[in-house]
Amino acid sequence: MTQRIDYQQQAPELFKKLVAISMQAAQSGVEATIGHLVEIRASQINGCAFCVDMHVKQAMIHGERPLRIHHLPVWRESPLFSERERATLAWTEVLTQLPPHGVSDDIYALVREQFSEKDLTDLTYAVMAINAWNRINVAFTSVPGSADKAYGLDKAGLA
Repeated sequence: MTQRIDYQQQAPELFKKLVAISMQAAQSGVEATIGHLVEIRASQINGCAFCVDMHVKQAMIHGERPLRIHHLPVWRESPLFSERERATLAWTEVLTQLPPHGVSDDIYALVREQFSEKDLTDLTYAVMAINAWNRINVAFTSVPGSADKAYGLDKAGLA
């Protein structure tokens, strides 16, 4: 499938603002490893091939182990994730697929055990940002790998 329209060209100011939000979230106090897990897991849930492709490559470039990436869909059963990472993944999933009655007190308590108020807020913005990217790239069928050279993702060696 080919990209439908070039959303960057059609709304460059909005694109820049979404990039800025994403960059600010990435530079927050939450560790980069957590950010990669958020980006990949939300993108998997949303079926965004462009974003899964991009964020797997970014994670690999930054040293993430391939087996952990393979285990993301089954993180609850996997021994490869810390309690903080498990809380991150639970938060990512619940905010990506909001339940009819909102976020339960149990999930909120789980993440509050692992994150300060500031870090939880930063994590929430990171989840919000990747969900926005997923929605625009799914809507306009962005082609996986099409931006590799522009973003330096060819260095991942996963072409």
